[in-house]
Amino acid sequence: MQYQLEGSQAIAKAVALCRPKVICAYPITPQTHIVEGVGEIIRSGELLNCEFVIVESEMAALSVAIGAQAAGVRSYTATSSQGLLYMIEAVYNASGLELPIIMTLGNRAIGSPINIWNDHSDAMSVRDSGWIILFAETNQEALDLHIQAFKIAESVGLPVMVCVDGFILTHAYEPVDIPSQEEVDEFLPLYNPATSLDIHKPLAIGTMVSPEYFMEVRYLAHKKQMDSLKIIQCVRDEFRRKFGRDSGGLLREYMTEDAETIIVTLGSVAGTIKDVVDDLNLQEKKIGVISIVSYRPFPIDALKDSLKKAKRVIVLEKSLAVGIGGILFQEIELVMKDTDAEVFSIIAGLGGRNITKFMLQEYLSRKSCKKITFLGLKEEIITKEYEFANFCGREGEV
Repeated sequence: MQYQLEGSQAIAKAVALCRPKVICAYPITPQTHIVEGVGEIIRSGELLNCEFVIVESEMAALSVAIGAQAAGVRSYTATSSQGLLYMIEAVYNASGLELPIIMTLGNRAIGSPINIWNDHSDAMSVRDSGWIILFAETNQEALDLHIQAFKIAESVGLPVMVCVDGFILTHAYEPVDIPSQEEVDEFLPLYNPATSLDIHKPLAIGTMVSPEYFMEVRYLAHKKQMDSLKIIQCVRDEFRRKFGRDSGGLLREYMTEDAETIIVTLGSVAGTIKDVVDDLNLQEKKIGVISIVSYRPFPIDALKDSLKKAKRVIVLEKSLAVGIGGILFQEIELVMKDTDAEVFSIIAGLGGRNITKFMLQEYLSRKSCKKITFLGLKEEIITKEYEFANFCGREGEV
């Protein structure tokens, strides 16, 4: 049934439809509305047999989820930005213990300086933690991905992080189709863990591993990630058959069949890019868009196939590895290393900076581009800061 909902409310309803048994929460903008929404669903009696645990920190939130999942029950939490960094030890523990926890990440910039608005710095900080990481483009896909995430996690035995752009999705109202409880129950069966902690059958988890076996442990984690590429696709196909919507999977292509230039991106900005591409293709520019859904595991083969005809690849991302450049850009360069295509990097939208159609149209209309472009950068401020810093340095001032 169609509803006009805030993104956070839609995600809360999706989580509740998946019947978790433990939800642990600590508020941090912009994900707070999600756990508030699930809490209200539990309080109203709409979701039964679920314990809502209010904890004292983000570290505690994920730690409670780890304990609950290890005991054999479906668990969920959410966080953003510095909250994710605060729970970082538990993030690695969850994947290392192969626990299929679901966590929403309301993407937000990481300080200092403090900034509560959207970029992808937080997700990039844990990209190598062993979690499956999925990016939503719209509120409908955010809802759909959460339902799929539980099935993916429990099929492969790994935690899944669903990334939704803070404020742009979490606080925006859009029409979303919410499936019935019966439909979700048919798609997602009751959780049946392969192993769980039992006082009558004691076992140890998370014990120390010596150098003789640690490499094998890490290799197995890598292998499970790569094996999950097929699982993600299979779950996407099953979801499409059941609900009639093409959500999830590894990536989405738009106007790429005959495109000479293809823009690769993550998250909600793909919608703006598609609008620009529609306008430019009327001028016979031959531009397409690829939006990556599964950032981890990284869909190398799918990207190679989708980009094989491109003469120019532009990677637009809302993150920056200080000291080297774009993070996604480096990965796409590796994908394209044996081709003749030129690969360019756009850093945009950091700290919630607007990415407008005009900015994108102006960039795509240039006859030549730098290898890396900071879109919308206020260069006069940079110049003044450098002049001031150099002046102070010459004068011996601090």
